[in-house]
Amino acid sequence: MKFIIPKSYLLVPFFLGMGACSSYLDVNVSPNNPTSVTPAVLLAGAEGGSAFVNANELNRFASVLVNQLAGAANNPSNYDVYQTNSADFGNQWNGELYNGPLINYQKLIELGDATNSKAYSGIAKIMKAYTFSIATDVWGDVPYSQALQGEANTAPRLDKQEDIYKGNATLGIQSLFDLVREGIKDLDAASTLKPAGDDIIYAGNLTKWKQAGNTLLLKFAMTISRKEPALATSVINEVLTGANYITSNANDMNFNFGSSVGSQDPRYTYTFVSSFQNDMLLSTRYLNLLNSLNDPRLPIFFTKPGPNYVTIDNGFRGTLPTPTANWSRYNKYVTGNSGEGPVRLVTNFQRAFILAEAALRLGTPGDPQALYTEGIKASMSLAGLTTDQINAYLTANPTVANLTGTTEQKIAQVITQKYIAFTGNGLELWNDYRRTGYPTLQPSQNAAGIDGTRPVRAVYISNEVQRNPNFPNPSPQSNIRVWWDID
Repeated sequence: MKFIIPKSYLLVPFFLGMGACSSYLDVNVSPNNPTSVTPAVLLAGAEGGSAFVNANELNRFASVLVNQLAGAANNPSNYDVYQTNSADFGNQWNGELYNGPLINYQKLIELGDATNSKAYSGIAKIMKAYTFSIATDVWGDVPYSQALQGEANTAPRLDKQEDIYKGNATLGIQSLFDLVREGIKDLDAASTLKPAGDDIIYAGNLTKWKQAGNTLLLKFAMTISRKEPALATSVINEVLTGANYITSNANDMNFNFGSSVGSQDPRYTYTFVSSFQNDMLLSTRYLNLLNSLNDPRLPIFFTKPGPNYVTIDNGFRGTLPTPTANWSRYNKYVTGNSGEGPVRLVTNFQRAFILAEAALRLGTPGDPQALYTEGIKASMSLAGLTTDQINAYLTANPTVANLTGTTEQKIAQVITQKYIAFTGNGLELWNDYRRTGYPTLQPSQNAAGIDGTRPVRAVYISNEVQRNPNFPNPSPQSNIRVWWDID
């Protein structure tokens, strides 16, 4: 599968197959504003850009920090001992976010509105909100309301993360919630042009897009639930009342890459094709967790080329196991047979676990036990287990199947199962860990970084700090929590 985008737009890095480190690929390119491009030309590349940034270097960073993967060399080995700085994510900030999908969603919105093609505007607003959530969840305060204006504003202000999530009418900041709501409303409007095959996620199915948008509202609400429980409760009740959200694995918001070189999932390229393929492997800690739970998804999530899984502990600095060909790495569930993925952006199991946590934490409608069980079953079904296998597992493992103890202990169970279900999506795992502290993780061996603490944010990239006077200087370091992180 190839995506053709006019050269006057940034060709997002997944077409090049790599985007690992700033010295490897320079993607700091400013897009132009052609007048002849159509919405259909932009959509596939924009969606692919969001999937790429989710699955590429930021995924490696987060997956190592939360101990699903362990770093053996290069950047991942630094992340594993909590070393990160302003030189790490230049490609991600510039090429994979602001000059990639975000500018293309903005152009899609403009083109959709100009051509009375609200179907495109609606999808673009939902995906723009999702992609901006990646930026603010990773860095905190970021350019948002004044971003994506090209030469009209080359030094946008940084909006506070609180304002990005909640909105600020005085400053003209639309909340992520309202951006999604506006997108869903656009999907109900008449549309001269409608997506079809150019929509890689849902093939133009606007009903599924509405369900995905509402489920994204649940995700945003849960993200800020510790900081703003009343707002989170209101949004969740709003979505539950509307009763139009993802309730089936078949409706997951996934992006599937291609199987040919240049269009593959970056997790596949990095793990099996690139010169960096021996940078990471399965963490011993994650192996031990899944073994302790007798979890049948372990061999589905990770490879076992020999009689045993081959892993290292996080922060390990001894002699690496040989041969590297026997290392346990992402299996086809994550990467696809030949790099197709999918990248799972918003899912049915995620929705079930969000509502289970919300019922426990916020008292929103729903039976926490039933929703928890639904999440486990949805994840295991997605992994290919049959109904009989899933039921047999839950019967044989009551300590996993049944929520027990205090409310906080039950929340820990929910988040732990969500952590397992989202294997391959490190950003979701890191977000949940930061806001809840679950699952409980011990410090890495040889922990360094700032005071040996696990990073709770990324550091602003140096060229933006130097270029844009609105960036704080000195910048907050990796031990300074973002606004919604109060754990």
